[in-house]
Amino acid sequence: MKVLLAGATGAIGLPLLSALAASGHEVIALVRDPAKLHLVTERGAVAVRADVLDREGLLRAVDGLAADAVMHQATALRDAPRRLTPADRTLALRVSGTEHLLAAARAVGARRFVTQSLITGYGYRDHGGRILTEADPFGVRVGSVADLVTDASAATEEQVFSAAGIEGIALRYGMFYGRNAFSDMFAALMRKRAPILPRGTTGTTSFVHVDDAAAAAVAAMERGRGGEAYNIVDDEPVSWREFLFEVARAHGTPRPVVAPQWVVRLAVPYLGHLLIDTTLRVSHAKATDELGWSPSHRTLKDGLATACGPRPRGRR
Repeated sequence: MKVLLAGATGAIGLPLLSALAASGHEVIALVRDPAKLHLVTERGAVAVRADVLDREGLLRAVDGLAADAVMHQATALRDAPRRLTPADRTLALRVSGTEHLLAAARAVGARRFVTQSLITGYGYRDHGGRILTEADPFGVRVGSVADLVTDASAATEEQVFSAAGIEGIALRYGMFYGRNAFSDMFAALMRKRAPILPRGTTGTTSFVHVDDAAAAAVAAMERGRGGEAYNIVDDEPVSWREFLFEVARAHGTPRPVVAPQWVVRLAVPYLGHLLIDTTLRVSHAKATDELGWSPSHRTLKDGLATACGPRPRGRR
């Protein structure tokens, strides 16, 4: 297939470029920052400069192009501010960005559309020991700032599922780890000795390595059913406490600094809801059954070991 890819230079986008090429697909990559054009061309893609949030500019950029599918993996997580607000760029990319990319899909003649969603759409709350599936309610609000992320995930799904003439597929990803993802971000904070581990019990969630996330996107584009969502997670949910200690071990950073829960909530309210309040154990059985996908990095510990290599000497 010929694929129009948004978010090609992100944590998932770069391995996705390689995965698409390995599967024989041609890629037209949308790139906002001209300094990153080489990242896509050296991976065999055709680069097109465009900002997904600029609808008219995007449509001008794709005018005259043809594609079979569109993939929406665009985020702005690297530049995210400490406090989540309605003006957050990633939220806009999931809401307005989806709308604009659907218009681009029609302009290039694409009939399939794969969008990035998140398992947190099941609700930032303690789901207990239940294993959540795609049959569970999605877009669940809890009355906190975290609802902004939930609403944005629900919005991208609703748009692609209801788009006339488009086979829309949503990938409900777990928390990303691997190069340029959550694990790298937290490793950087631990090197700075930032107080990021809430004292006491932390929440639990399901993770996924960025390489596995990319492989799932290719599988969904090739074999996914229109109008369906798929959970994309690894085999073993872990607590945020386990996550932080595994990241410290794999990256050779100092151990996470413990802080009272109220300090974490005050300093980073959104992360407080994620790290303290939310327990999400999620199944990928549907993706395995229908897409033939399963994580090659089955656990966080195994995936970090692969990503980071041997532990540096002399570091704790």
